Amino acid sequence: MADDADVIVVGAGLAGLVAATEIADAGKRVIVLDQEGEQSLGGQAFWSFGGLFLVDSPEQRRLGIKDSVDLALQDWMGTAGFDRDEDHWPRKWAEAYVAFAAGEKRAWLRAMGHRNFPIVGWAERGGYDAMGHGNSVPRFHVTWGTGPGIVEPFERRAREAANNGRLTFKFRHRVDALSVTNGTADGVSGAILEPTTVERGKSSSRTVIGDFSLRAPAVIVASGGIGGNHDLVRQNWPTRLGQPPRFMISGVPEHVDGRMIGITEAAGGRIINRDRMWHYVEGIQNWNPIWPRHGIRILPGPSSLWFDATGKRLPAPLFPGSDTLGQLHHIMGTGYDYSWFILTQSIIKKEFALSGSEQNPDLTGKSWRMTIKRATNKGAPAPVEAFKRHGADFIVRDNLADLVGAMNTLAGNELLKLDHIKAQIEARDREIANPFVKDAQVMNLHNARRYIGDKLIRTAKPHRILDPEHGPLIAVKLNILTRKTLGGLETDLDSRVFGHDHQIIRGLYAAGEAAGFGGGGMHGYRSLEGTFLGGCLFSGRNAGRAAAKAVG
Repeated sequence: MADDADVIVVGAGLAGLVAATEIADAGKRVIVLDQEGEQSLGGQAFWSFGGLFLVDSPEQRRLGIKDSVDLALQDWMGTAGFDRDEDHWPRKWAEAYVAFAAGEKRAWLRAMGHRNFPIVGWAERGGYDAMGHGNSVPRFHVTWGTGPGIVEPFERRAREAANNGRLTFKFRHRVDALSVTNGTADGVSGAILEPTTVERGKSSSRTVIGDFSLRAPAVIVASGGIGGNHDLVRQNWPTRLGQPPRFMISGVPEHVDGRMIGITEAAGGRIINRDRMWHYVEGIQNWNPIWPRHGIRILPGPSSLWFDATGKRLPAPLFPGSDTLGQLHHIMGTGYDYSWFILTQSIIKKEFALSGSEQNPDLTGKSWRMTIKRATNKGAPAPVEAFKRHGADFIVRDNLADLVGAMNTLAGNELLKLDHIKAQIEARDREIANPFVKDAQVMNLHNARRYIGDKLIRTAKPHRILDPEHGPLIAVKLNILTRKTLGGLETDLDSRVFGHDHQIIRGLYAAGEAAGFGGGGMHGYRSLEGTFLGGCLFSGRNAGRAAAKAVG
């Protein structure tokens, strides 16, 4: 039976597009399948903030940031915490990726027209010792154009390849089985779903109108993670993070369901580190949702005071922007699955950003005029102000007593005591005027403002929370937001998938989130942020190039 293509790619997200374009550029024929419609091309990358992890970049150097491969690798390894026998290939992927981020990554993207916003963000700042979790320096490079700006070069290349006859898109093709014959992957089969016109991200019909079967000497699985499937998230939830949350919101659409990972496992692929995952603790319910249980993550600056559900301030170094999974572990250890920010209008104006391309029309639309208004507006960016007005998790009051009362009403309990909250805020406020502080979060503020990027657009001038000149007071109820799968199909550096017997399955490759962004989990237990899109780029490129070479 004749092959339908040289390579089949399952998934039209970023990793799949990168792999497919590399295959087409090598002169091979590639078919790209996706269960969603053409309007969802680019997958989850489209919705992202477009952050990329780069090391010793020109953007960093212009801002006075001194970075190096050694420092970045130290941060990565201290964050990953590799400690399992299965971490052999994830560790090798981590080392290769840091070298890529310090090497050709930026130039490779730039040659395709990609550009970065000039101010580098400082995510996951840690706060432990030098060998612990966190970025020692700012490394979060925001794509000019956010998520769509990172998808665009690869979509353009893919459509050019389609016009040249080397690439074929087959949307609404849901893979239900992976064919492995005599130890070699040689095709896929599944259902053809009825056409859909729903908007990108919205749930589409699962009505079947036909079936299909396709053959190729190589198959690349680039189908994404499990974040839209809360049952699977809870099933894989690690005991080290406590019990799974009773209430979660989704940072990804419903079709991010993990089906293809399970199908690949059933065909013989080996999954490792399935209990490693990345969920955010600063999730807010979207007042204007696109997908079911749609949540948005607050990208906070360092000033908001963070309280658990009982009104106790989170301990050092669990401040906003420091250690996502450390915060998740602490919050779930309280017996509740939510927490609170308390802040001022001055803080929300300078420090609140919302993750997602649709929440950042200035950066997404590449408008310098709108972007400059972030620093000059009297209020917060328009999407943030919209959440402040309409969001179910936001409370705005002129005094602390009314704020705490409304927080209890929203939570449906009386856990928060005004005197307890007030005492903690007043104690923190007494530290503000003193340069010799013992409050670690206030120290953190002073350290942040030493970096010009934070001082310009991400860190408010230190002030008393209870100073009415900086009001009104704002409280935000923070929910657990599902997002990324850190474990996945085990692969070597050519993205070839290992079988249950620890041997390579010939012809089978995996890339992106389905492969734990490389190797079955190149992040280990934690991420430095800006590394998910980059993992899709790197693993997709490796998979595409290796598959194209293997099929001759």
